[in-house]
Amino acid sequence: MHEFNYHLNFDTLNFREHPGLYRVGRGEQGVLLVEPYKSEILPHWRFATPELARESSDTIYAMFLDYLAQGDFVGADMARKFIQMGYTRSRRYANHKGGKKYDGAVPDAKKGQSGAHGRDQLPQQSQQLESAQIKAQSAQIFKQKWDECRANADYKALKKQFEAKYVNDTQYDNLPPTFFREHPFL
Repeated sequence: MHEFNYHLNFDTLNFREHPGLYRVGRGEQGVLLVEPYKSEILPHWRFATPELARESSDTIYAMFLDYLAQGDFVGADMARKFIQMGYTRSRRYANHKGGKKYDGAVPDAKKGQSGAHGRDQLPQQSQQLESAQIKAQSAQIFKQKWDECRANADYKALKKQFEAKYVNDTQYDNLPPTFFREHPFL
């Protein structure tokens, strides 16, 4: 699997115009970076209550299906990532008061990347709390949609086509980060 490239110039890059630069990466990598999809999907992403989670997951799943119908794998994968993030963030808020999992700020060099980065994990809150139960319900709603995304035959086929076309296109994979700052179109 090719890692998500965090060195691209996300301020100017349009992945609809340059889909070959997109890498699926792991989990939700790049979910808040890949334009124009972030701007299209993010306004619909909500998980505070089960009602909002249902509306949000239904809307984003409809977008997922629309992207698939257009043959737009990057859009479909970004919708899948937002749905997955709805699940993981809901679970985090169910497990940790205020959604804060680690003690302290993310080191500057690790911004945008997941992980503890040497920070201690905070204790989990009781699952008996009403707020934890509400977020757990939201998580379950997103989990069902996430499972539907991963099981979707059209998504699987389009992912396979995308990988066959672009994953072996490694022209940008091993360039130094300075290259992307010097070439703002990327």
